[in-house]
Amino acid sequence: MNYETPATSISQKNPLQTMSDFCQLVVRPRLRRAALLSTILSSAVLVACSGGSGQSTEELPNTNPDSGDTSYAGPAPESEDVQNYKRYIWDNLAAENRCGSCHVEGNQSPRFVRGDDINLAHGEGRDLINLGAPEESRLVTKVASGHNCWLASADACADIITGYIADWASAAGSVASTITLTAPTEREVGESKSFPESSGNFASTIYPLLEQYCSSCHSEDAGTAQQPYIASSDVDQAYEAAKPRIDLDNPENSRLVVRLGSDFHNCWSNCSENADAMAAAIRNFADGISVTAVDPNWVISKALYLTDGVVSSGGGRIDNNAIALYEFKTGSDDIAYDTSGINPAIDLKLSGDYEWLGSWGVQLTGGKAQATTATSKRLFDTLSGTGEYTIEAWVAPANVVQEGPARIVSYSGGNDIRNFTLGQAMYNYTFQNRNDASTNADGMPALITDDMAERAQATLQHVVATFDPINGRRLYVNGEFTGDADPVGAGLLSTWDDTFALVLGSEVSNENQWHGSVRLLAIHSRALSQDDILTNYDAGVGEKYLLLFKVEDETSVPEGYVMFEVQQFDNHGYLFSEPKFISLQDGVTPDGVVIQGMRIGINGREAVVGQAWANLDTTVSATDYDAETGQKLSPLGTIITLEKGPTSDEFFLTFERLGNEEFVRVEATPAAPAAAADLTPQPRIGIRRFEQIHAALSAATGISSAHPDVVDTWEKVKQQLPVEADIQGFLAAQQMGITQLAVKYCSTLVDDTSVRASYFSGFDFSAAASSAFDNDTKRAQVLDPLLENLLGRPITWSAAVGGHTAQLGTAPDESAVRAELDGLIDKMTACGAGCSADRTATTVKATCAAAMGSAMILIH
Repeated sequence: MNYETPATSISQKNPLQTMSDFCQLVVRPRLRRAALLSTILSSAVLVACSGGSGQSTEELPNTNPDSGDTSYAGPAPESEDVQNYKRYIWDNLAAENRCGSCHVEGNQSPRFVRGDDINLAHGEGRDLINLGAPEESRLVTKVASGHNCWLASADACADIITGYIADWASAAGSVASTITLTAPTEREVGESKSFPESSGNFASTIYPLLEQYCSSCHSEDAGTAQQPYIASSDVDQAYEAAKPRIDLDNPENSRLVVRLGSDFHNCWSNCSENADAMAAAIRNFADGISVTAVDPNWVISKALYLTDGVVSSGGGRIDNNAIALYEFKTGSDDIAYDTSGINPAIDLKLSGDYEWLGSWGVQLTGGKAQATTATSKRLFDTLSGTGEYTIEAWVAPANVVQEGPARIVSYSGGNDIRNFTLGQAMYNYTFQNRNDASTNADGMPALITDDMAERAQATLQHVVATFDPINGRRLYVNGEFTGDADPVGAGLLSTWDDTFALVLGSEVSNENQWHGSVRLLAIHSRALSQDDILTNYDAGVGEKYLLLFKVEDETSVPEGYVMFEVQQFDNHGYLFSEPKFISLQDGVTPDGVVIQGMRIGINGREAVVGQAWANLDTTVSATDYDAETGQKLSPLGTIITLEKGPTSDEFFLTFERLGNEEFVRVEATPAAPAAAADLTPQPRIGIRRFEQIHAALSAATGISSAHPDVVDTWEKVKQQLPVEADIQGFLAAQQMGITQLAVKYCSTLVDDTSVRASYFSGFDFSAAASSAFDNDTKRAQVLDPLLENLLGRPITWSAAVGGHTAQLGTAPDESAVRAELDGLIDKMTACGAGCSADRTATTVKATCAAAMGSAMILIH
């Protein structure tokens, strides 16, 4: 990242500066097709590919209708710049439901969308636009302040107009991702109140009001449960949810008070009196908290609030072909706005259990965000025409046990019919796409990431799915191609259905729910290249600030600062990263500045956890210092717990040594460890877990775990199988699941005539049961391969010690197992000459299942 200081200005150009650059990206040669076959985790119900919308989609209101056709019949543009102004600004804003109702000829000035002469419109509009910094344009700031926004959110309108200007700037080659570093307001670290760890004081002051008047909604036990759970039956959970909504320094400014007094939100009697009662309860709570004073011996920097930082967000993304873009900046109400700027906007309506994230994003815990079928049709119209597309998402899965696959984002009509779906199945990401050549109407078989790679993790990840008619489907995680090959041919999108709806977090039917956070979603009308994907990954996500902690007095470096990149990570913490030392004064080159033991302070005290730089020991030198970007101090990052909220938490830095200043830290003597307790005796053996049992049965029978018949049974019983290796947790129900899976493997083995002939070499399956097992030789043809594949053998090649006929000392006794299976064969063939014609095959299946479902498979 480059910075512009009072002495230096460095610009980072947008990768798509000109139409020529854009064309080069579009026609860039495709990467060769991968050869690795992907494992299919689940089977699907086959439905006809000829159409049909499946389950009906939920009808939702269209919050942003098409702005309509705006025609221009005046003089031609006098220059390319005027033509670009018309294309990117006038065409998008001249409609009656935008700016065309006022800012036209004969009406309100400035007349930047006048329809009589585009050249005059350009002359008035150009003064309202800053191509170098689109977000600072007067056209943007005016709308952001609430001036005639056509949506319920002024910020969403401002983001859309910013996008229009950025597109114009890109076409003109004027976009520059430039960050100007300016000195923040200088403030000393002050005394502060911090939330106590215990909820005891909260339980006796604020909680009674919340429990009495808010629990009908803001509790997980409520009939219509709504986040945040500030009135949870668990007072500790209620305390954690209420903290960000409480202002300890100014109780009357608390969100809990404002919602009652100003927003008139669910007052229980008189709103003004209710707000006063809540403010009094918060004041009573705050009065019971002691003020935290800064240790006078500490070596500290100046203090900053998050909002004192220099904004550093969103620069350098490749969005030229984004036909739907969701940055989730609104943070309120129930609409996630599509800020791509393309009409009609595909806005998403939130429902169910969800929570907005202060870091830009939405957390889904049983809720979903769904568009109308009418606006979703724009995806069909555009993508079926281009024949390629990209789904790009910044997501944080809540866990890695979700199955289904759970739907992260889907353009579908029900559980078994869709155009595309990006999903999660435990540690795997899945990608279903409907094409005309090789998939059914459910987009199956799916592209699934490799099991062993465990790509899906319960952390923030950049997940990209691309499709084009040459390479087919591809998946990328954190900027890296996963290497998983599409199991089917690419095909075309000609069989897509235009009656489906775009939905996040579940199917349109509310089934196959996905739990997690979505921080950004973009749908592009082309398959992004590896370079473009990596560019967007490097750009990051969310609202970021550069915090400049002044340390001039301690280091004797004029305008000397320690700079961090900081963002609100979620509703509970801040992410601090990329610490650097930098001077904002021209011509200064620091040298010999020692920095040791750096810690982050918050609200008058050092943070309890997250001190990643406590062992820092480095020196700022003229050799390593760069006048433009400073000197990097550490590659580490950390999470600091949110206490009062992003507008109230005060940050500062402490040091064990900074320049010539030093603080001798005396570490507290750790408490002596407790005496180790005697554990109960532990078993010397364990059991195989569910995936190990699946793999062991496949290896022992020679039947692939991806065989459709086996997969169907596996999906039904895998949740019933053991999840831990502890034999003491084994249940009878788990044995039933193992038995069912073993029966299916054995049935599949015996029903396949070619496979069984190889496995049970020499055995006559056509013989009647009365003669097929009438001597030891014939029985051995069935029992020997089963025991050979199941019993442990030592690795030795010496015939003198028995070779592979010897057994491991801890393995089951072969003679005892053989006797048990012999007895089973006797019982199965006791019908003699009266046995049915298929009794021989049935007996082999039963013998196989008894062996495969025994402890020989289970014990590990």
